[in-house]
Amino acid sequence: PVANAESVMVPRFPAARKTMNHWLIKSEPKEYSIDDLKRDKKIGWTGVRNYQARNFIKDKMKIGDLALFYHSSIKEPAIVGLVKICSRSYPEKDRSWAAIDVCFIKKFKKTLTIKQLKSNKSFKNMLAVKKGCRLSVQPVLRKDFQVILKLTK
Repeated sequence: PVANAESVMVPRFPAARKTMNHWLIKSEPKEYSIDDLKRDKKIGWTGVRNYQARNFIKDKMKIGDLALFYHSSIKEPAIVGLVKICSRSYPEKDRSWAAIDVCFIKKFKKTLTIKQLKSNKSFKNMLAVKKGCRLSVQPVLRKDFQVILKLTK
């Protein structure tokens, strides 16, 4: 909690929502990896330059939402960890774009490659497996998210 102007303690985060959104966020590990986030604990997720992904950040991502951390542009792209959205969206320097803070939760013991996702029929509607879908921020259905968490234990 933090003190407001009237010295009344108010919670840092809004009250829990009835529904939580789930996400997949992509990063090239040579630029920023799950190990970097583990070290830093928290980072501003900036540099998203796609309007649809920006709108997800700006309009849909909320504090407390969970996201799968995905390593892209490598030999074996894979889901490698779990993060939490830990801020409201905020404008980048170029106010056309939005950013959000993400906090490290854990690095998965077992990664889940894009090949494994594509070979599992239950993920057939996931954006990450759709041909041509390169969004760096994308929603994930709750049922898919829960299965992925089980497969990465």
